Amino acid sequence: MRLSALLLLACSSLALAGPLAYVPNEKSASVSVIDTTTDARLADIVVGQRPRGIAAGKEHLYLTDATTASLLIVDLASGKLLKSVPVGASPEGVSLSADGRRLAVAVEDDNAVVLLSAPQGKELARIKVAGKNPEHTVFSPDGRWLYVSAEEAEQVDVIDVAKQKQVGSIPVGKRPRGIGFLPDGSRAYVASELAGKVYVIDVARRSVLAEITAGQFPNGIAVDPLGKRVFVSNGRDPSVMAIDVASHAVLATIEVGKRPWNMAITPDGSKLYVANGRSGSVTVIDAVNLKKLADIEVGELPWGVAIQ
Repeated sequence: MRLSALLLLACSSLALAGPLAYVPNEKSASVSVIDTTTDARLADIVVGQRPRGIAAGKEHLYLTDATTASLLIVDLASGKLLKSVPVGASPEGVSLSADGRRLAVAVEDDNAVVLLSAPQGKELARIKVAGKNPEHTVFSPDGRWLYVSAEEAEQVDVIDVAKQKQVGSIPVGKRPRGIGFLPDGSRAYVASELAGKVYVIDVARRSVLAEITAGQFPNGIAVDPLGKRVFVSNGRDPSVMAIDVASHAVLATIEVGKRPWNMAITPDGSKLYVANGRSGSVTVIDAVNLKKLADIEVGELPWGVAIQ
């Protein structure tokens, strides 16, 4: 069966099946598509040359391509590339606002975040940030703020989306990476790789509420839809930790594949999908009972996961 037919079959069966998980594979230049109900790998979309950052809307998939220095806009129904938008050298993380109208791309070599319209991909602003080599940029749930982490930084930079400029920084540990907000936007969680900690940020006060000791080289962050648990991947252990939001306690540590990186959780909060860069796999975790369910083979060097 042709790829487009597979994707159309997968998308047309969403009413019966769970959402689909999309996994960009840097070295394979592809995106693996996984049915989150059966955990079957349905297909691979061949796109770009080095796809990394990923965000998924209702009708489109957004990917950064490091080699072509662009944002790729892909039609979800057909898997076809619709548009390639130049954004600057070495783009990495991409975030889609909750209302689906804005995109933000972290552009490492420019030390900037590019703000674009969605789904058109029209550039709205290019915003310089203090941290060198910005890696992740994440919208707050209300779309008011962008939090930005950078490889050469000891802070999270804060962008006011309406003003289109950086308006502050929040000190954290060395090399902040993954960022996740609670659903109500009251807190943000930041994994700092070299510090070995997760920092809990009070968004209103722009200050750190707590520091949680993680494993070795924590990097990815995922927050459950109810805001009760936060998950952090530890790149060197390799493992994923579940953190209780109320107590900041680590509830469980779950072994996964080599170099776990970025993650995503299903909309119902039942399953967590973890991209294992050096294993070429995705580990599926029962996010309720906190146990490993499966490993799914994908392409080479999976960067992360988006679920739609």
